[in-house]
Amino acid sequence: MNERDYMKLALEQALKARQLDEVPVGAVVVDSKGDVIGQGHNQTITQTDPSAHAEMLALRSAAKKTGNYRLGGATLYTTIEPCIMCMGAVIHARLSRVVFGAPDPRWGAAGALYNFASDARLNHNLEVVSGICEDETRAIIRSFFRNKRRKKCQTS
Repeated sequence: MNERDYMKLALEQALKARQLDEVPVGAVVVDSKGDVIGQGHNQTITQTDPSAHAEMLALRSAAKKTGNYRLGGATLYTTIEPCIMCMGAVIHARLSRVVFGAPDPRWGAAGALYNFASDARLNHNLEVVSGICEDETRAIIRSFFRNKRRKKCQTS
């Protein structure tokens, strides 16, 4: 599998979030052998949990599967640039890479707003790759919020 294939899996997770009327973000964690070891989609509303972001759930799933909270050598594929919380968890888990589709200029912590991945003050740095399936990931997010605004206008 290549990076686009893994991002397609993350996109499938994003669509699961959208079906739940959650912000459609999806993520998968892939180990150094190329095996998917964790996956998740946004469930903050469903779980009534502000930390139930797709990336956090994928990391939890991977840690449970491997029996280790350290995921060295692993890559996180996520449809949207991770936020501060998620990048903090990625750094604590010692992932090697983060690959994302579209940047998040409001919350992004992998280059758009903050750049935790290469902050020399932190004890772990990692590679960041952006723009994989960017058009697809951006389209899902935009259509979700467009529909939300449309529904809000109709009920007002």
